[in-house]
Amino acid sequence: MLKVSELKQGDIVRVNDDGVERGGVVVRVNHAEHMALIDNGVQEFWYGQDDIKPVPMDEEHLVKLGFEKEDHDGSVKYKKGAFRLVTPRKGDFSNIEMWYREDRRHFSFQLGVHQLQNLHHDMTKVPLELA
Repeated sequence: MLKVSELKQGDIVRVNDDGVERGGVVVRVNHAEHMALIDNGVQEFWYGQDDIKPVPMDEEHLVKLGFEKEDHDGSVKYKKGAFRLVTPRKGDFSNIEMWYREDRRHFSFQLGVHQLQNLHHDMTKVPLELA
């Protein structure tokens, strides 16, 4: 389950909109009420954390976020400026190494797109938004 406390403005998530799952972008977060205002492509609406899910990171979303892909002997490197992200095999996002300058991090689990956005911002101080 995704916690509202993890969310920041601009994060990409999925929402349950009366039984219909839609992609959305966080507009604002109300930490006191544990709710997030999300633009679901139709309207902006407040959602509780039970109705918000992470979007699993994949190549499609990395490209939409402006990353360039580079194949390396079975592994795949994604680049955006000086920020790098490497997966051991094409399509396998369960083991990721990322770095920006001297800051190197390793994750042995699938990250959500919102987590990548927040890590990128933490490491580079630049928001990671749809290109």
